[in-house]
Amino acid sequence: MSELWKYEHICYDEGFQTICGVDEAGRGPLAGPVCAAAVILPRDLEIEGLNDSKKLTEKRREALYEVITQEALAYSIAFASEQEIDEINILQATFLAMKRAVEGLEITPDMVLVDGNREPQLSLPIKTIIKGDSLSANIAAASILAKVTRDRLMLEHDKTYPQYAFALHKGYGTKVHYEALREHGPCPIHRMSFLKKFYGNG
Repeated sequence: MSELWKYEHICYDEGFQTICGVDEAGRGPLAGPVCAAAVILPRDLEIEGLNDSKKLTEKRREALYEVITQEALAYSIAFASEQEIDEINILQATFLAMKRAVEGLEITPDMVLVDGNREPQLSLPIKTIIKGDSLSANIAAASILAKVTRDRLMLEHDKTYPQYAFALHKGYGTKVHYEALREHGPCPIHRMSFLKKFYGNG
């Protein structure tokens, strides 16, 4: 048994049958939505190279995205928008995206494994796993789907707002991004709650 299935097997031993992994991408950027994915993999499926999305190259993530979406019993990807992040804060918006992802699954899991140490409000049993994206196969798969989906969206936004170089930094607060904000000000997909200090009113 792969180490990545250790937490799933703890759940199987407790009597749970259908285990879902949940993770997010995009909590830190200054622009764009936060994205969450929920994935239910077939039991003990070995996907070569499966790992925390942050430890993989973009090319590897893209390849694994195709394998995961083909092999998963069910998967769902959801967002919380920039406006929702500004209204309810990034933590609550992350939970909202996670809830939407889980509720979007075609199969209802009986256990949800969530990356981190905070629980979104779901009407299902939850286990939180710190660094779960490198310790659980289902969470690792979810981390890849969320990251690839969000990156693809930011590439689309780059075409609409080329002056910000979103393709380069995906909305994170890089030097290039801050320079663009100084020159052009914010655009409609910027998180204004993240820019208060930058603009001196926070």
